[in-house]
Amino acid sequence: MRLTVIGTGYLGATHAACMAELGHEVLGVDVDPDKVAALRAGRVPFHEPGLAELIARHTASGRLRFTTSYEEAGAFGEVHFVCVGTPQRADSEGADLTYVDAAFAAIAAHAAPDALLVGKSTVPVGTAGRLADTYSVEVAWNPEFLREGFAVEDTLRPDRLVFGVRSARAETILRSVYAPVLATGTPLVTADFPTAELVKTAANAFLATKISFINAMAEVCEAAGGDVGTLANAIGYDDRIGAKFLRAGVGFGGGCLPKDIRAFAHRADELGVSLAFLREVDAINMRRRDKVVDLAHELCGGAVLGARVAVLGAAFKPDSDDIRDSPALNVAGRLRLDGAEVTVYDPAAMDNALKAFPLLGYALSAEEALRGADLVLHLTEWPQFREIDPERAAALVRRPRIVDGRGVLDADRWAASGWQFRALGRPAPAGEGS
Repeated sequence: MRLTVIGTGYLGATHAACMAELGHEVLGVDVDPDKVAALRAGRVPFHEPGLAELIARHTASGRLRFTTSYEEAGAFGEVHFVCVGTPQRADSEGADLTYVDAAFAAIAAHAAPDALLVGKSTVPVGTAGRLADTYSVEVAWNPEFLREGFAVEDTLRPDRLVFGVRSARAETILRSVYAPVLATGTPLVTADFPTAELVKTAANAFLATKISFINAMAEVCEAAGGDVGTLANAIGYDDRIGAKFLRAGVGFGGGCLPKDIRAFAHRADELGVSLAFLREVDAINMRRRDKVVDLAHELCGGAVLGARVAVLGAAFKPDSDDIRDSPALNVAGRLRLDGAEVTVYDPAAMDNALKAFPLLGYALSAEEALRGADLVLHLTEWPQFREIDPERAAALVRRPRIVDGRGVLDADRWAASGWQFRALGRPAPAGEGS
């Protein structure tokens, strides 16, 4: 089929490349000519494993092209996927639909009468119906469930597909688009517009709640002297609960969970339904950043003024260069304001971090960041950070003190190598360094 993808950011570029991989002819559309030029040249302006190879392969074959012209897109496409951002509004917790509304208006003005416009952006419930009632072309909603670092896999081999439709025709068209995926046995849920929109927001709200739940248990463990790691392991054996997302740490960030749960609670308020618990989920998440800052001050004798602090991590999660609402950079920035000399290293997010936080220091390697440090903070769960040898690291730093903000380092091993070791929700290991 001939598909267009409106918006070539993280979601749109991934969707466009993967639709080409499934055999469709795809035209990506963006109002940013620099971004379009880069993508035409096969360059991806962000880090996502496997995506650059897909884009390079399918731009070379001619199956994937990019344009700034909505007129060209309207003449080309049978199905138009809208994949633009929905950031938090500046004046409230609600979602800003400026880009969604503009994209639908622009493509609807040029689309063929029998075209299908498909929203993939995460939007407040009621948006699809409003758009469908506004334009003379048919609308459907097909929410995305991408995990940064696994976006290509999640598009080509998703755990489910959701179609929000008002007609059998729209469902038939979407089944044709995703025929290779459905042929592998991927579950399909066909729903009305409100339910399709709510699937994404409810899923994000549940994941955020589970993460904040175990972080709340970490707070209780800190007050009572318990070990949240052992607690999480024990309750994770209950198959009604499960072990996923039960690792206590500095909390979630990124461009989805924080703004999506706020927008969900805001939209529920508009509908007369209270989701006040989501605001506590958000508050718990932010308090974990406070705890890391407090631990940094504690390990530095009560204040970080003048201390050299090495921060391992800048992206909000590994296998990504996305620094939006990054817990690591939030903590790093706050410690710098408290008078610390902060040096950050991240395997992928250095350029983005430098643009957003130009006053922080940056290193070219983990070893360089560690050299001469009075305190080390492990704040993004990159595999290479877990592989650091604590004995070699101890020889690089000025004082062997570390906060494991992700709860994945071997506390006993670090303590045995002479480190003062702290992790959220866990007691200090026996026999640690002083």
